[in-house]
Amino acid sequence: MRAEIEKAVTLLQTGNPAAMDQALALLQSTVFNFSMKVCGSREDAEDTMQEVLLRSIRYLPRFDSPRALAVWLYKVARSRCLMSRRRSKFAPKENLSLENLLPDRRELSSLAPASASRPRDGETPESTLLRGEDARRLQEAVRRLPPDYRVILILHDMEQLSAGEIAKITALKPGTVRVRLHRARLFVRRELAGKNGRRAPKLGRKPTVAHAAKTALPRSGRCKAMFAEISNYLDDALDDALCEQLEKHMDGCEPCKAFLASLEDTVRQCKQTPDIQPDKRRAAQLREKLLAEYRGALAGRAGV
Repeated sequence: MRAEIEKAVTLLQTGNPAAMDQALALLQSTVFNFSMKVCGSREDAEDTMQEVLLRSIRYLPRFDSPRALAVWLYKVARSRCLMSRRRSKFAPKENLSLENLLPDRRELSSLAPASASRPRDGETPESTLLRGEDARRLQEAVRRLPPDYRVILILHDMEQLSAGEIAKITALKPGTVRVRLHRARLFVRRELAGKNGRRAPKLGRKPTVAHAAKTALPRSGRCKAMFAEISNYLDDALDDALCEQLEKHMDGCEPCKAFLASLEDTVRQCKQTPDIQPDKRRAAQLREKLLAEYRGALAGRAGV
């Protein structure tokens, strides 16, 4: 969960006007950033920010739990974003098939060494934020995700929510959330691999028998198990026994080790996505309106 939400709840509980203004600015930033990542349009993101906060303002005095507030805000923002008239024209309509998202032999041979994805000593979150072309390529890849997968990836890897919290926001089972998260990560990894000059096959296109024979992965049953569980491994969501089995397998399987490094690098990039701030003038005008609504909510609560 973003630190901004925790800080906002602390500030709201003081009842101080200056603290309330600061808290609302933090919530504006949170909702706007999420909406920009989902909608891809500044105008839609600002409209969503305004609608979500105006709808939520009277309920803010009731929240003393940052996690409860986060679930509420993201649930309302998600619904508004998915109804946006500017849905991504790039997003495919079909579900993501795990088999179609795995790399072939040619791609695996070109993947960087496993150590390439790890941050260097001394790097801070601020110094490792994606910049320029890297950030643009990631944004394009995420926008090409089907909306239901895109939202889960953004909530988990960019907004720092748990699978359980995302399940409450999306009305899905935690297991379904993790399956969609894994496939969303694989999709983005594949898109980024294509942008880096490696071939990324299109969704829904089945390879010919001859092509499949030439490029198929030399996968054993253990390789397939590793590919299916790799996101759980990265998130420390595996039990110790299975984790030990996967690590033992990767020690002797260079393709799996290379693929792990590639997906780990994709997740790292998602977590380093820079924030985008709303228009300052419009945000300040909205806060004035929100503060008036908030004071009314506090007065009504006191009179009960």
